Amino acid sequence: MPRASEDARGFSFCYYQLLSDGTDGMKDKEIEKLIKKERARQKSVVNLIASENYVSSDVRAALGSELTNKYAEGYPGKRYYGGNSVIDEIEKLAQKRALALFKLLPSKWHANVQSLSGSPANLAVYLALLPLPSTLNPTRPKIMGMSLAHGGHLTHGHKVSATGIFWEQVPYGVDKKTEMLNYDELARIAKEKKPNIIVAGFTAYPRKIDWKKFRAIADSVGAYLMADMSHIAGLIAGGVYPSPFPYADIVTTTVHKTLRGPRSAIIFAKKDARGMDKKIDKAVFPGLQGGPHENQIAAVAVALKEAMSPTFKKYAAQTVKNARALGEELSRLGWRVISGGTDSHLLLVDVWMNGAGIGGKEASERLERAGIVVNKNTIPFDTRSPVDPSGIRLGTAAETTRGKKEKDMKEIARKTDRILRERE
Repeated sequence: MPRASEDARGFSFCYYQLLSDGTDGMKDKEIEKLIKKERARQKSVVNLIASENYVSSDVRAALGSELTNKYAEGYPGKRYYGGNSVIDEIEKLAQKRALALFKLLPSKWHANVQSLSGSPANLAVYLALLPLPSTLNPTRPKIMGMSLAHGGHLTHGHKVSATGIFWEQVPYGVDKKTEMLNYDELARIAKEKKPNIIVAGFTAYPRKIDWKKFRAIADSVGAYLMADMSHIAGLIAGGVYPSPFPYADIVTTTVHKTLRGPRSAIIFAKKDARGMDKKIDKAVFPGLQGGPHENQIAAVAVALKEAMSPTFKKYAAQTVKNARALGEELSRLGWRVISGGTDSHLLLVDVWMNGAGIGGKEASERLERAGIVVNKNTIPFDTRSPVDPSGIRLGTAAETTRGKKEKDMKEIARKTDRILRERE
């Protein structure tokens, strides 16, 4: 049952024994002490990291179960080790729940649940669909993805990532005036550069994506359309953010953000004559990894079932309400919210404001000392270094799990304002 509690700053919340004392009695006292130390830290702070959340005790139980003892190279019914009859049932259940959560027919979609996290999941897609350059064909296939500086992810083809080493990135960004995607400009870039795959997704873009327009752009140049919904999967499952599935060829997602699951990833592939489902399975295993982490897969299955509940839909809706309340209050207090607001769980805030405020690094450090944890982040067309950018990124998924509502978010905004305006 949920229980009411209070953090160190007096904000009330309700959560599912998310931070229990389950490690009491460990023989390794050094690690036990450090786990307890981290547990205490998590209990004492306001967590506004947009990519973090709190898992249920059931998810943690699966992660810490005997399933971690089992080696299971291969796929259900086709393993390279014996003793996997139960493991097969677990993995097939996770696949079934993944499809059911997003209302996908097994005859039309395939779900791979073995990827260890989001980055290798995205890499597996590229390895499956884009041929690597060779001496016979040195031309690098092109990944068209959102620029890291404008809110994209490293694995959308950025040059410092393996995805940018093996393949050529065709970056796109937001409009300088609106700080939102300009689909006419995206279409122009695609027509000029002729990418092989277009990635629609983000790590710091607060607005809704028009999947249909991305589909039209991909079709116009004969590219695959891949949707990376890692940040918004829980919002999509909860019905408060548009689904990419009617439009995308491939959908990837992590499970540990708004879906409230373990660190893991799922790759969804449309079943058709192109054979993408089979190609992706081969890219994951044996292409990138050996034995999957079956304890992790079981925990994914648990989280997926939890996300099917009516209470999760309420959670998803509240997460967006909270983000909007947080952004509106920060804006009222004089801070520039990128794109003027949010349609999701995250906000990007310009705290530098052309020298009238403070740098993102100092802002994040000040807030953490006061018990509010955020991350520094570049903003579109940032003139400062990523090491000390102009912005901070805020997210409401974790604190919504803890039961916070709009009034709490407004109070957090007011405290944030006081901290950032302090003269140290």
